Amino acid sequence: NDYAAYAETCFKAFGDRVKRWITFNEPHTVAVQGYDSGIHAPGRCSVLRHLCCKQGSSGTEPYIVAHNIILAHATVSDIYRKKYKAEQNGEVGMSLDVIWYEPVSNSTANVEAAKRAQEFQLGWFADPFFFGDYPATMRSRVGERLPRFMTKEAHLVKGSLDFVGINHYTTFYTKEDHSTVIKYLLNDTLADSGSVSLPFRNGKAIGDKANSIWLYIVPGSMRRLMNYVKDRYNTPTVYITENGMDDSNSPFISLKKALKDSKRINYHNDYLTNLADSIRC
Repeated sequence: NDYAAYAETCFKAFGDRVKRWITFNEPHTVAVQGYDSGIHAPGRCSVLRHLCCKQGSSGTEPYIVAHNIILAHATVSDIYRKKYKAEQNGEVGMSLDVIWYEPVSNSTANVEAAKRAQEFQLGWFADPFFFGDYPATMRSRVGERLPRFMTKEAHLVKGSLDFVGINHYTTFYTKEDHSTVIKYLLNDTLADSGSVSLPFRNGKAIGDKANSIWLYIVPGSMRRLMNYVKDRYNTPTVYITENGMDDSNSPFISLKKALKDSKRINYHNDYLTNLADSIRC
């Protein structure tokens, strides 16, 4: 109710100028890094047997938070359509953070692990809006810890996205997790997915590295991701809401030299070329 009141205040104040609304940015990051790993606010988790956080439950809270985010979006979208869309003619969507997961090998186990990793990130948030429920893989692996939509809620959620915002930067290799160590130490969403993702295979990086430790440059994955979204969700309206790379900062480089930013130029050229290829398919 509080979020709905906030959103409606925005619709009233800015709706004559704003035609595309994003209710939440990177909800997966909010749920996982805030309530699973605890590295973002409010810093809740239970990983490593509560060694990292004093309070929280990494195996339950991320799913509850995500569920409420989805319901909050659907509620706000319903308000906009009923009260403001006819006059303002805007759209209401959500921006999802999406890594592309590439199987570390073509074995059945690793291919399935990459599919699960994708469903535990993109599918977790997108599937309810297109199909009315979470991915079947999540239902089977998370069980009763994964909240259920009431019939009225499922109807409210399904179809409430006017567009999908995609924040895509990088790609990881993914393999099946055979061990019980992650399940014991983390007991979280990563353990539930039964997959492990890293940017290396046999000691070799998946692509050139940007400045951030997690950001590796893999342009072809933009095309693969967009084709995946197109096929899974029947060609929805998509906006790329975030993409790019960072460079290291040096106070000793002149402005003239810094502006010769060939690595970033190549990044955007290659990612946009792959995006265009997906659009043409």
